[in-house]
Amino acid sequence: MTVYLVGAGPGDPELITIRGAQLLGSADVIVHDRLAIPLLALAGPNAELIDVGKARGSAPIPQEEINAILVEVGRRSPCVVRLKGGDPFVFGRGAEELEALTAARVPVDVVPGISSALGAPAGAGISLTIRGVAQSFTVITGHEDALDVKGQRWRSLATLGGTIVVLMGATRIGSIAARLMEEGLPNDTPVAAIHAAATSSEKVTLWTLKTVGDQAHRAPTTFVIGDVVRRRVTLSR
Repeated sequence: MTVYLVGAGPGDPELITIRGAQLLGSADVIVHDRLAIPLLALAGPNAELIDVGKARGSAPIPQEEINAILVEVGRRSPCVVRLKGGDPFVFGRGAEELEALTAARVPVDVVPGISSALGAPAGAGISLTIRGVAQSFTVITGHEDALDVKGQRWRSLATLGGTIVVLMGATRIGSIAARLMEEGLPNDTPVAAIHAAATSSEKVTLWTLKTVGDQAHRAPTTFVIGDVVRRRVTLSR
């Protein structure tokens, strides 16, 4: 009996790993997130599906209860897949679930996935690092309001000189941009907003730090901030 924490990748079912797809096809129970629903087409016909998905402003099943569900099904089922969007350990609370299963002595394994922090820019033709343009990138969460967060973090981000990727920031990108400009990042710094990355609904719009907050953005949107956006290439599909 094993619970597998499987990363579903950035959206397209074809971008899941081979091992992840194989486990979905053989799983007895699949505990899945909202953004991973398209991957359920890979599930076996007799798999038990348990939806524990969260949406912006709505978490009908608290994380503690999700942990308890994983322990319960992990003790009774030979193969359990916990299907998480992107990668389980990039803002996915995979560490909490791993710790809960380990504490309950339920065998657990991890199958990494392509995080949307990497997959969304790549699919949109944006390289996070380019020689002579950006030598590093930083991934941050947009769950907290940047204008309410004190300290050195925003100053460090503004002066680091690399690319900034913002996940889960659709409702707070305006305050994030404002803080970065306040700390010295030029207001004409380009920003790419990638909505519904790696799906048939994908849409890429280009902004600057000064203008990105003027538009209402829908989740899920990945934001890429930095000069690498100027080098974007439109890819053939």
